Amino acid sequence: MADIMYVRFLLRITTLHTTPNNPQPFEGLMVTLMVTICPYIRVRKEEDKEDKSIKQVVGAIRLGVTAMNTLMPCEVPNWAIEKCCEHKKETNTERKGKFSSHKSLIEMDGQDELKKPSVFLQLLAKFHAGYFRISMSLCGQALLWKILKQPIQNENSLRRTLRLLPNTAFLLLWSLALFILASLSFIYILRCFFHFKLVKSEFLHRVGLNYLFAPWISCLLLLQSSPFKALLPNQILLWVFLIPIVVLDVKIYGQWFTKGKRFLSSVANPTNQLSVIGNLAGAWAAAVIGWRETALCMFSIGMAHYLVLFVTLYQRLSGCNCLPATLRPVFFLYFATPSMASLAWTSINGEFDTFSKMLFFLSVFLAVSVVSRPALFRKSMRKFSVAWWAYSFPLSVLALACNEYAKEVDAEAAHVIALLLSLLSVLVSLFLMVVTVLRTNFVIPVTPPPPPAISSDNSSAEP
Repeated sequence: MADIMYVRFLLRITTLHTTPNNPQPFEGLMVTLMVTICPYIRVRKEEDKEDKSIKQVVGAIRLGVTAMNTLMPCEVPNWAIEKCCEHKKETNTERKGKFSSHKSLIEMDGQDELKKPSVFLQLLAKFHAGYFRISMSLCGQALLWKILKQPIQNENSLRRTLRLLPNTAFLLLWSLALFILASLSFIYILRCFFHFKLVKSEFLHRVGLNYLFAPWISCLLLLQSSPFKALLPNQILLWVFLIPIVVLDVKIYGQWFTKGKRFLSSVANPTNQLSVIGNLAGAWAAAVIGWRETALCMFSIGMAHYLVLFVTLYQRLSGCNCLPATLRPVFFLYFATPSMASLAWTSINGEFDTFSKMLFFLSVFLAVSVVSRPALFRKSMRKFSVAWWAYSFPLSVLALACNEYAKEVDAEAAHVIALLLSLLSVLVSLFLMVVTVLRTNFVIPVTPPPPPAISSDNSSAEP
């Protein structure tokens, strides 16, 4: 009916401009043009609803049609009416076809919704490299217990009490650390097979990439704390653990000073210190088995980039404020890095010299600076998450460094502080293990995973 009104409106316009001598040819010409043009305007309006100019034109025509049809009615040729009716039938047929196709798409979507991913695939989708915080903390605890049970000269009564602990406790802790590390590694390998896009997204994430160092750090710590003789020589195992760290170094450090888009000032965050800790842990393990040159190489690479990273983080540039509140426990890594550097240099040099003491004092100062600001961690402590495990590992490394300092200075106060830090580290680890067991649903919630975002340079969510 609207098409007939369009024709009638333009017929009235043409009759106003015709002459009495020759009215019919001009009127017939306009009727023919409008029968052709009006359907096109209707189709254009339906297909391009975002075009405001077409909306305005069609709206103006409709207003004019209504006014002219009321004031000056006129007759329309039958052939024009038939032509418009034929177009209307074709339009209705097309609409029915579109509706049926849309309905079929809805039915297909409904079938897809019925085929939801299994719980196992959902768990794999929620898993990420950040869960290796757990294994890194447990392996650090195992190494701490092993060192505390070693006899030293002029040990006090508290140190002798620790030596009375049964070896079974240490063996259980080391076995638990090995089991957790193997389980997490197996789950992550399955994630690489079933959710490779999510793994790629994590590899491109400014936070998730750094936690790829965590499993190799765990392996290096577990190798040093092993109470058994390994099936393979330590030299072969050390190469297996060091090569991935060097590959990740080339990936991360190389893009900082080359033409890559990820400048250090735009992606730097406290988790970048894990890359430095990985190099220092490799230097420590290499020095223990006698590879002094390899240890010096890893130590130099780690310390050179630690200086650059520390200055960048200390400046708190605008691009560095990309860490959400839930990940603020990683601020404890600020004093874990110099503590690990102190332990690595002590193993390389053979004694706790002046440089080792300087690094240890720096770690103590940073630890006091971080711990004295509890408001910084208030939001992250409202709800339990796997990020809480970031508290345990730095405390263990600081306790190890303090133990080495106490053995060097041989002072009663230093031994007491070392034992207090060790006890605090053990209590924090026990608390985290109990809370993790009681709140497993908070660690890996079983919910449908969101669609992966491959480009995540600006993302600040937890990996």
